[in-house]
Amino acid sequence: MTVPLDTRQDIREMDAWGVPRAEIARDLDLSRNTVRKYADQEDLSPKPPIPGERARPSTDPYADWIDSVLEADLGMPRKQRHTAKRIYHRLVREREYEGSYSSVCRYVARRRREMATGPTEGYLELVWEPGTAEVDFGNFRCVLAGTPTDMKLLVVAFPHPNARFCVAMRRERAECLCGGLREVFEWVGRAPSTMVLDNATEAGRMVRGIVTESELFSQFRAHYRCKSRYCNPYSGNEKGCVENAVGFLRRNLLVPEPVVSSVAELNRMLRDGCDEINAGSHDRNGIPTPEAFREDLAAMLALPGTPFDAVRWVRAKADKRGYACVDGDEYCAGPAWHDRELVVGMRSDSVEILADRGRHVTSLPRAWGDGEVVRNPASLIPALVARPRAFGESTIRKDMPVELVAAIDRCGRPERRQALRAISRATDVADFASACEAARRIFASGRVPDDESCDLLARRVAGGAPERGGPDLRVYDGFLGRGDEADAW
Repeated sequence: MTVPLDTRQDIREMDAWGVPRAEIARDLDLSRNTVRKYADQEDLSPKPPIPGERARPSTDPYADWIDSVLEADLGMPRKQRHTAKRIYHRLVREREYEGSYSSVCRYVARRRREMATGPTEGYLELVWEPGTAEVDFGNFRCVLAGTPTDMKLLVVAFPHPNARFCVAMRRERAECLCGGLREVFEWVGRAPSTMVLDNATEAGRMVRGIVTESELFSQFRAHYRCKSRYCNPYSGNEKGCVENAVGFLRRNLLVPEPVVSSVAELNRMLRDGCDEINAGSHDRNGIPTPEAFREDLAAMLALPGTPFDAVRWVRAKADKRGYACVDGDEYCAGPAWHDRELVVGMRSDSVEILADRGRHVTSLPRAWGDGEVVRNPASLIPALVARPRAFGESTIRKDMPVELVAAIDRCGRPERRQALRAISRATDVADFASACEAARRIFASGRVPDDESCDLLARRVAGGAPERGGPDLRVYDGFLGRGDEADAW
């Protein structure tokens, strides 16, 4: 029975005045035991409202066993400890437990709180200096050129003004990180004075308090004169602003799953989205982000006159076909470079192959597949010029228009060599497709492509000039002083 506070006060006052306890019980309509309890109570100080222990008939018989499992888990790796569900399944299988899963969950949660060595972690308020940026990667999926693709989201957050910027990348590599950061720096117009990163960003690693930074990122920092600070990737509070920004930008800019034709189109969409979000955001003091960001810009560093070339150079030896293997993918330098030592520059979206003390061999798109083969058909032509009869079985045939392949097949050996050489030289001033289209048009006019006419027409095709029945090639011959031996087409 719970006695009201006023009644307790009456009991103690009447007892202090000497009123017999039997009379107190009659007057207050209470039992003598209740009167005795409150009259003799020495301490009426407020007690904490802690509920008393109550019986748990479903789990009490198994309490010792559950406690032993939880205590043994303390010495196990964090990801190999028992969950409440695993304990429940073991109880059912090994101990013939018949209680509910929720009862086990409540008991396990209570015992884990009691066994904790200290208070659980909460939110630690941090104050960030203007000009400091936090950097992290996140994962997302999009439909890129019709193919579902796993992508990386590089997020740069400035905690002081609550400004957030992001760039879509194909992979989480050092060259991608540096290329993405350069894009953000140019977007902002300044470079942060300090960057806060963790081991997962491919910038560097901190092991037992010692940081080992990647060579490319160290060069990047030296170029922009930025400082860096590394933290534990499992301690989100050390860079909580960017941790939250990754999820926020992913939910607001990448849901639903974007459908784009290129990474450049995706990044344009992300840039517009970030600009809109930053324009409507506020810092922790309620100041609009664009206004608070001015203080950060004043504390940041001016960009150098030359942008940083985010490229990772590696050495690779070409095989007998002229293919160099880097990061598991094969890049075609061309048969002319077979068994040669090459230098391959890996950028976030392209690959550059050099030889002979910096001589440019070819540039190719970056491959991100597992054992993917990348080649530029133009790199195969020099070998075909030397051996024109090999054209009949060459893989370059599938890269050319059908009409052009048929026309080259009809040529004799000298004419075939001339046409292939003209296409090869035209690729120096235009792309491979434009050079092939120029050669196709010249063949359609009844002539064999030569270096000069194919070069001029390839430039025109690359510039977007319409066919309109085809140009009069006698004009080109007039420019070259060759008379009117060619017919218009």
